[in-house]
Amino acid sequence: GVTLLWGWRRTLVVAAAGALAALAQAPFHVFPVLWVSFPVLVWALDGAVELKKTGTLARLGPAFRVGWAFGTGWFLAGLWWIAAAFTVDLAQFGWMIPFALAFLSLGLGLFHGLATVIARLMWTDGPSRIVALAVGFFLADWLRGHVLTGFPWNLVGYGLAANDPMMQVASLVGGYGLTLLAVPIFAAPALLARATPADRRFFAATAALFVAVVGFGVIRLATTPTEFVPGVRFRIVQPAIDQWKKWKPEFKTETVERYAELSAGPAHDAAAAGALASDLRPGLTAGTMTPERGRGRLPAGITHLVWPESAFPFLLTDEPWALSTIAELLGDRATLLTGAVRVEMPSAGEDRPHWYNSIYALGAGAEVLAAYDKVHLVPFGEYLPFQDYAERLGLRQLTHLRGGFTPGPRLRTLETPGTPPFSALVCYEVIFPGEVVDPARRPDWMLNVTNDAWYGMTPGPWQHFHQARLRAVEEGLPLVRAANNGVSAAVDPLGRVVARLTLGAVGALDFDLPRPISGTVASRAGETTAWVLASIGLAGVLYRRRNQSRK
Repeated sequence: GVTLLWGWRRTLVVAAAGALAALAQAPFHVFPVLWVSFPVLVWALDGAVELKKTGTLARLGPAFRVGWAFGTGWFLAGLWWIAAAFTVDLAQFGWMIPFALAFLSLGLGLFHGLATVIARLMWTDGPSRIVALAVGFFLADWLRGHVLTGFPWNLVGYGLAANDPMMQVASLVGGYGLTLLAVPIFAAPALLARATPADRRFFAATAALFVAVVGFGVIRLATTPTEFVPGVRFRIVQPAIDQWKKWKPEFKTETVERYAELSAGPAHDAAAAGALASDLRPGLTAGTMTPERGRGRLPAGITHLVWPESAFPFLLTDEPWALSTIAELLGDRATLLTGAVRVEMPSAGEDRPHWYNSIYALGAGAEVLAAYDKVHLVPFGEYLPFQDYAERLGLRQLTHLRGGFTPGPRLRTLETPGTPPFSALVCYEVIFPGEVVDPARRPDWMLNVTNDAWYGMTPGPWQHFHQARLRAVEEGLPLVRAANNGVSAAVDPLGRVVARLTLGAVGALDFDLPRPISGTVASRAGETTAWVLASIGLAGVLYRRRNQSRK
């Protein structure tokens, strides 16, 4: 079987198992594949021994290569869609696609290699090796979310959050804690190959754990109805502007016109709004419209309007005609929350301005009421690691912005008229477990603006949306999400979708703001619960290994 495989055959089988496991992630959510992939990984680790060399590093080499192959398959199959971003400017960036995918998959795969090394250090013949593997993956996923700027995308535990009932356990253990539960549940069938009494008892325990996870979710959903804040009604606009046009100043009037038309027009039925932007409005053509055309007011009852990340191909505060259009649209009763680029001129001794990927809140007269600057920037998209040196080599991030964006100082809770305080999150800031609210001032809801048009009609935007829903579950806070081409939605504090515009749709989505629930265990304890469980598991494994070594 898999345990006896060697060399390239073992590498290929394990990489294929990792690739298969990617089907457990959004939008497929075929989580039963994990009951195949993780047993293959366990059996491969059973045979990952070095017979000739005796040094510690040499003995761990086969286990590392097994985990690295599994992780490379996992990330290549789960993140291939990132290549779509390089096709927006194919002439300049197209040549980077194979290198970017290889670098990303092999690089992130190192974390899975670390997971299997940690597990192999505590490996035994019995069920405790499954716990060792869970601890290893928990530590690796946590490190992936924190090393450098962090990239906790498609955590292993998200396979255990495939639907509304399953994801509710995140309210207890958080995003990283999901990994700690998922690995034993999905790796336990490996024990049935030998099936000693201890193996059967452990398998039964993991089966009971899975039933408990689902049961907890079903009960929580059934006993916690969605409630709404009176007098607060939102409209999200999803314009689906093509990415190659989005940053071109010659389309600035057409861009504002598009937002104004959708904002002032009728709401679209989320269930029926499936038309692609090219089918609905093929015309964003330079120079054919004026800022005065299509002006209007928000429909009666709308108190808050939301536009997505970096909504404008210009500096909003430098364009009086655009502010005038917004002021007329809002009247004296509504607030606009929109993504926009913000700039601060260089101070003494600096040779370049500071650019920020921001959220503005604009009120009557288009007055800026509040602003937030994105803290977690996207590597290679919004900045280059070692920016100055990379630019000297002629490299640029995908935004073509010299010097890259500057990160904001910290997460902030914002307040605007007529709505409870909220946490502002730009793009993939929403994927960081335990890092989406200001702990010093807890908000009542979360706002996420994003532009996933970089990735087209691929799994990427769906994965992003699923992870955003999990933050709502963890924090017990509703989420309002505006995306350029989808997925825009309102999500209640249990992750249930209240309203949604699907990927590629064009339209406006109206809904009432859901209420938060009392703080969850995960929101109050942070990562503590997961670390306590990991410590207990680690102690049990070490105790078992010590007893085995005495025999």
